[in-house]
Amino acid sequence: MRNIPIATKNLLLINIIAYLAYEVLRHMGIDLNSTFGLHFILASNFSFYQLVTYMFMHGGISHLFFNMFALWMFGCVVERVWGTKKFLIYYFVCGIGAGLMQEAAQFVNYSLEYAQYPHVIINEMKTPMDVVLNSWTTVGASGAIYGILLAFGMIFPEERIFIFPLPIPIKAKWFVLFYVAIELFSAFSSQGDGVAHVAHLGGMLFGYILIRYWNRHPYYGGFGTSQGQQFFNRMRSNWERRSNHQSDNTGWNSRHSQAVHESDWDYNARKKEEQDEIDCILDKIRKSGYDSLTKEEKQKLFDKSRK
Repeated sequence: MRNIPIATKNLLLINIIAYLAYEVLRHMGIDLNSTFGLHFILASNFSFYQLVTYMFMHGGISHLFFNMFALWMFGCVVERVWGTKKFLIYYFVCGIGAGLMQEAAQFVNYSLEYAQYPHVIINEMKTPMDVVLNSWTTVGASGAIYGILLAFGMIFPEERIFIFPLPIPIKAKWFVLFYVAIELFSAFSSQGDGVAHVAHLGGMLFGYILIRYWNRHPYYGGFGTSQGQQFFNRMRSNWERRSNHQSDNTGWNSRHSQAVHESDWDYNARKKEEQDEIDCILDKIRKSGYDSLTKEEKQKLFDKSRK
C-alpha cells in the first residue's frame, strides 16, 4: 500500500471497511446497504446523500473485489497523472453522474410499467408499491470505476494493456470501446439481471464530458494526453535505466568527462537553447495537444524526459 497514491489508497480502504461493516452488522439485523445504498427517487427510503454513499457499498465480496482491483490498476496511474485533487473531483463526478443516470433509467421503467397503476397490489405475493420501489436499490463503485477506465483510455489511447477476459494485449482506446459496447448491449438485452448497466455508462458519459471540458480549458492544467504520455515516457526511461544500469553508468561517465572540458558559458548557452526548444514544444502541446507534435518533436520531448 506504500506506493499507492493517497486518494486511491484511501478510497480502497474506505470501500473495504464499509463492506466489512456491512457484513458484521447485517448479522445483527442492520442493513447498511438499505440505509446508504441509492434508492429510487420516488421511494420513501430515498435520500439525496445516497448519491454519494452508494459508491462505498457493495453487494458481495466478488462485487467489491473486481471494483477495487480495477480502482487499484487504473486509479493509481490516473491519479499520478492528474494529481490527488483533480482525481477525486473526477471520481465523485463520475460516481454521482452514474447514480443520476440510474435514477433516470429507473424513472423511465417506473413510468412505463407502474405509474398508470399507482395503488395496485404487485404480483402474486401482493407486495405494496412502496415496498417494490424501495427494493430498487443501487450499490457499488462501478460507475466511478468505469469513469476511471475511460480516463485511462483517453490519456493513454495507444498503450497496449492485457486484462481478463481478453486473450491478447489490446490498445487502451479499443479496450474502452469494447466495454462501452458490452454495457450498451447489456443495458437493452439483460434487464433484470441485477447489474446497473446504465450506471456504468453514466459514469463513462459524465467522465467523458468532464475530460472534454478540462481539455478545452487548459488553465485547469494536468488533464491532456501530454502529461499522460510524459508519465509513460518516465516509466519507460526508469525501466531502461534499471535494465541497462551498467551501460548507463558508462554513458554518464562519458558525458561527465565531456562536460568537464566544456566552459561554463558554453554549457549554460547550450542548456538555455535546449530549454527554449522544449518550452516551445510544451507551448504547442498546451495550444493544440500532444498529437499535434511532429515525430522529431515527440522524440526530443522523450529524450528530455529521460535526462
